[in-house]
Amino acid sequence: MRHITKAFGEFKALDDVTFDVRRGEIHAVCGENGAGKSTLMNVLSGVWPRGTYEGEIIYDGHVREFRSIRDSEAVGIVIIHQELALSPYLSVAENIFLGNEKHRRGVIDWDATNEAAARLLAEVGLDIRPQTRVADLGVGYQQLVEIAKALSKDVRLLILDEPTAALNDTDSAHLLDLMRGLRERGISMIMISHKLGEVSHTADRATIIRDGRTIDTAPLHGQGMIGEDEIIRLMVGRSLGNRYPDHVSTVGEEILRVCDWSVHHPIDVSRKVVDGAGLTLRRGEIVGLAGLMGAGRTELAMSLFGRSYGTDISGTVLKDGEEISTSTVAKAMGHGLAYVSEDRKVLGLNLIADVRTNTAAAALSKISRHGVVDDSAEREVAERYRRELRIKTASLAAPVGSLSGGNQQKVVLAKWIFTDPDVLILDEPTRGIDVGAKLEIYQIIDSLADSGKAILVISSELPELLGICDRIYAMSQGRITGQLPRAKADQENLMKLMTMENSAVPAGPDDPGVPGGRGGEDGSAKAVAR
Repeated sequence: MRHITKAFGEFKALDDVTFDVRRGEIHAVCGENGAGKSTLMNVLSGVWPRGTYEGEIIYDGHVREFRSIRDSEAVGIVIIHQELALSPYLSVAENIFLGNEKHRRGVIDWDATNEAAARLLAEVGLDIRPQTRVADLGVGYQQLVEIAKALSKDVRLLILDEPTAALNDTDSAHLLDLMRGLRERGISMIMISHKLGEVSHTADRATIIRDGRTIDTAPLHGQGMIGEDEIIRLMVGRSLGNRYPDHVSTVGEEILRVCDWSVHHPIDVSRKVVDGAGLTLRRGEIVGLAGLMGAGRTELAMSLFGRSYGTDISGTVLKDGEEISTSTVAKAMGHGLAYVSEDRKVLGLNLIADVRTNTAAAALSKISRHGVVDDSAEREVAERYRRELRIKTASLAAPVGSLSGGNQQKVVLAKWIFTDPDVLILDEPTRGIDVGAKLEIYQIIDSLADSGKAILVISSELPELLGICDRIYAMSQGRITGQLPRAKADQENLMKLMTMENSAVPAGPDDPGVPGGRGGEDGSAKAVAR
């Protein structure tokens, strides 16, 4: 790709970018959210057709002018987006050959379709029936179905946008192994990822993009190689030093206590997804919640916040020592709770609405008179949070779906901060955003704790919890299996608690559902430094 420039109005998303990929290599593209990585790949794959950008694409020695995705796929270029493009209600086989059906005289040959799908599934190491409905698969399996679909199109250049962002460690390892295997078969890959550890271990070279410009391309192994710290410096234009800000928490009185909380699955009502869990939060404290996928972390959070998940929910919630009801979202918010969901695009934001509307959406009563929203007040609120949280947007009138992932996450945070909660639950607050934006999110979390709010952070990244939390709970199979203060927590101890069998979980004497602990000493104010 030579001298690629792509503008949206007056904003240049790409400015004279040059980029190349060799046959049989994995090439990483790194950069902050909004740097232009996805836009560059959309140009390459024909999402943005010839005529909407400047520059040229040379593939196999020939200048190409792709008018659509179909044109790029015809020569073996296939893109797998971060938001998977599978139809949940069709089978795996139907998804693999959607738009490329195996047929005889216009009638689909289902035997041939299922047989071919089975061979492709075996290639990607997926032992499932081709007739399985995609909706019944986990995200890791769906990612592999996408790769099988790409292989069905005789892929030669595979583009993967944040391929492991939503995967657990096991599924991520399997996917990265598969990518290495495809490389050995001569398939070239472009890998966009914010997980720099995976980039360093998997990719051969990396190109760093900042503010729509190519900054550098360098090998990740051997002579002239660059490491994670150098990649970060090139991405953000400065050295971040510590990836987690130094912070001293002043922990006050207990504000929230959850006792013996149990939740049943909304469809399989006989199955408990949260089993007798209990935890406490204190003013000014940042508390982590760790657990493997399926441990029940999100189910616990959503059921607490207005019973947004589950059925046959039981247990007690105490706020400032008095029992409260959180049986609806309105009641939960009325008692000072807020929940930032893990899926900002589906549950957190209205992507087609503008930044201003999204920012004020959770607390319209604060800017309304007699049921009518005061446009001027709404604009002032949105502008204040845009400035305070450093939200990068061309205008408050811009659709929030046009923002980068990190800036979308800031809008979600602004929406809930505007409700002025006492307790803020953050579910995967930095998923899919770059290291620079992560640091800004951590600083926001610290400032919220400094203002006296209690923060519960759910994260799949143990280094993140260890870097920002004062105390960490662990969950396994729906139960709280233990808690550790920051000084005693490490990845090994947390993993032991996260994999503990239910039969091994002892009863906690004072902090319900927490083995062996009093839930954080006596509740008196204290300073916790990191």
